[in-house]
Amino acid sequence: MTRSYDALVLAGGAARRLGGTDKPALPVGGRALLDRVLAACADARTTVVVGPRRATARPVRWAREDPPGGGPLPALAAGLAALDAADGSGTADAPEQVVLVLAADLPFLTGTTTAALIEALNGDREGVLLTDPDGRDQPLAAAYRTEALRRELALLRAEHGHLSGLPLRLLTGELTLHRIADPTGDASFDCDTWEDVAAARARLDDGNPG
Repeated sequence: MTRSYDALVLAGGAARRLGGTDKPALPVGGRALLDRVLAACADARTTVVVGPRRATARPVRWAREDPPGGGPLPALAAGLAALDAADGSGTADAPEQVVLVLAADLPFLTGTTTAALIEALNGDREGVLLTDPDGRDQPLAAAYRTEALRRELALLRAEHGHLSGLPLRLLTGELTLHRIADPTGDASFDCDTWEDVAAARARLDDGNPG
């Protein structure tokens, strides 16, 4: 049985390479991209989606980064604040609390991969990142210790005076990280362009999960 965890899904990007379309709402394989990601973390204790409100296949909590479009660090800060405010969270400040951080555009993400990330977060590891087939880190397909994220966000805010526009590597570079290859081989595929969307639809709309 997978240990208890929360989930943050970042869904507030501008999707410039998609002409500003509402990327998380794009249908792929009969479901919106966002709903596909939400299905992969369906057993999360609390799920927060950071971005504009949209219809979703299951109930979630909503948050918005400040300023809107300010990048992943303000989005993480807003998501963690929403987790703190969630009714019944209770253990938000516990060092062992785990949060799954996911982009909203991962059409092939499944519970197999999210469970592997959660279970690999042990010992002194502060985060477990998925790597793509070329070995590149995927920090928005990862599990982190919640307290470690809070600590580094607070330090970055103190150092820079803000979080807007700062690259995610400033945070992850300060964490003790572990990397795992995707057990399914496909979960790191994201839909950044219309070609990516077409490729995902070609596989999933034909009933082939890849």
